[in-house]
Amino acid sequence: MFTFNCKGSLWILNQPIVMGIINTTPDSFFAGSRNASFSAAKESAFAMVDAGVGILDIGGQSTRPGSSFIDAETEKERVIPIISLLRQYFPQLLISIDTFHPAVAIAAVEAGASIVNDISGGRFYSDMFSIVAALKVPYICMHSSGTVETMHEKINYNDISSELCDYFTERIAACEAAGINDIILDPGFGFGKTVPNNFTLLKEMVALKKFGKPILLGVSRKSTIYQTLQITAEESLNGTTVLNTLGLMNGADILRVHDVKEAVECIKLCRMAQ
Repeated sequence: MFTFNCKGSLWILNQPIVMGIINTTPDSFFAGSRNASFSAAKESAFAMVDAGVGILDIGGQSTRPGSSFIDAETEKERVIPIISLLRQYFPQLLISIDTFHPAVAIAAVEAGASIVNDISGGRFYSDMFSIVAALKVPYICMHSSGTVETMHEKINYNDISSELCDYFTERIAACEAAGINDIILDPGFGFGKTVPNNFTLLKEMVALKKFGKPILLGVSRKSTIYQTLQITAEESLNGTTVLNTLGLMNGADILRVHDVKEAVECIKLCRMAQ
């Protein structure tokens, strides 16, 4: 069981939960997740709540390979209205802001977000850790490499488990030194990793349990699935469910997905089989 301080409110994570992806972007890699309008994002979010989502992860910046990066002000324009609306309709719902911009993190938490989800692991902006510590919210620290422009360049790691353990040893120490107490680890499935690396990561993910932190797994409809099966992202729901199942068996505590209903069912069935 894990306990977290979300701006003074207690969050208890005592079983795996689903994080639903709400992209307020026109260019996310999976067309079915693109919510280019406020009304589309609202409709997607409400449907995920009905399906049993535990956390809604709101993002205004596509991080697919080849995406165009936007400034913090544009990102805020995309995410703040939907966060404010969701906080109004669902006061108890956990809302995460998916951003590597400190300014966006501040505005999102002020609008009602209670978790910061940072794909850079605090590497792109030196003040991200101190700002998250001041906001007093949990921090999702993802494994990635390179810069914002090069993070998708493939690195063939000889030992992906050792790479992840070394990375998180250093990043957790930096988080704690800055005053962040509640940390969630995301191994960064697909980010700068080869297909074999991704499958090894999934198989050996339990090694991250030594840190005593929750593990977030984000495999939903990613290229490792559709390239391996020679299909499309739109056809990758079944593959996503298979990898989510393997992830739960190897220690995942949070499943970050586009398809909430299926992931909720996956968790229920895996719990019954334990």
